[in-house]
Amino acid sequence: MADLPAAVLDTLSTVAIELPSWAFGNSGTRFRVWPSAGTPRTVQEKLADAAQVHAYTGAAPSVALHIPWDTVDDYAALRALAEDLGVRLGTINSNTFQDEAYKFGSLTSSDPGARRAAVEHHLECIEIMHATGSRDLKIWLADGANYPGQNDLRRRQDNLATSLAEIYAALGPEQRLVLEYKFFEPAFYSTDVPDWGTAYAHVLALGDRAMVCLDTGHHAPGTNIEQIVTTLLRLGKLGSFDFNSRFYADDDLIVGAADPYQLYRIMVEVVRGGGLDAGSGVALMLDQCHNIEAKIPGQIRSVLNVLEATAKALLLDRAALEAAQDANDVLAANEIFMDAFWTDVRPALAAWREERGLPADPQKAFGESGYLEKIAADRVGGTQAGWGA
Repeated sequence: MADLPAAVLDTLSTVAIELPSWAFGNSGTRFRVWPSAGTPRTVQEKLADAAQVHAYTGAAPSVALHIPWDTVDDYAALRALAEDLGVRLGTINSNTFQDEAYKFGSLTSSDPGARRAAVEHHLECIEIMHATGSRDLKIWLADGANYPGQNDLRRRQDNLATSLAEIYAALGPEQRLVLEYKFFEPAFYSTDVPDWGTAYAHVLALGDRAMVCLDTGHHAPGTNIEQIVTTLLRLGKLGSFDFNSRFYADDDLIVGAADPYQLYRIMVEVVRGGGLDAGSGVALMLDQCHNIEAKIPGQIRSVLNVLEATAKALLLDRAALEAAQDANDVLAANEIFMDAFWTDVRPALAAWREERGLPADPQKAFGESGYLEKIAADRVGGTQAGWGA
């Protein structure tokens, strides 16, 4: 295809996709965790792996941490290491779903002791944010119930509101609370933050620096995710994405693997809603569980998929589309919408990368670098965990 318009490339050059530290550790399902050669032994080695993704794509400049998985004694030193590697520390993700105290809930629990422990954990995360320079505290809760009558549903919401208010009050002036939702799992009857509406209601009550995180795998089958995207953007409450792909449940697969058209549709709404504009505050992050594929190449593939979908969304002829929409010309509108999706932007993006001093084919270049072979030889006994581990 012809070169992409300069305006498209200028916007693409500003796209930053945050990587999750946990994607570089061993992961699996509730049946089996599959170890891989070169698994990081420390969070420092996770950062080194993440830096490889950025070095080959030029679009992944930050790394999210998960606490306590990524706990260290000196966060200032970890921050300095990240910067030396060419990346920075990003979102701090809390974890209240593995300790015994949280068996029946954390921030929503009927047990005051469990709620207190969960709040204190988040206050600790905020202290870590001060040391790492992180803007966002992301909260995903496994809280919920498996059976009708097991808990008082309203009281759990009241507990959540009270807990979140204390956490929010402790944020620094430049920090944000980002609340993630998920419609089921591990709770099966009722999940305490099951949908965007519940998350929105809570963050709206908290204040301007409380936002919603949309995980693309956290919806019922057939959900129109792009409509949720445009609604949250319109309300000014879309804080971040956790990009992954799914076939059936929360599969956490490579972005766009199951439905690249959905990824394009989502990015169309992100562009339309100003989500890529300077100062929008919308953070793009990957959230994946590489069970059987190599970790670093899997992250590279996802970054490239997001960039390709974004390029297509930026190519959409919005003036022509709006004219067709205003005329209620259904077929013309759909054809215009699909033309951008079917455009093969890969050759133009490869040329663009070369112009920026990056490899035209990041996946191939990384494979030829010898990095995987080196860490397989150097890292014996790595056990850093990812999702499902």
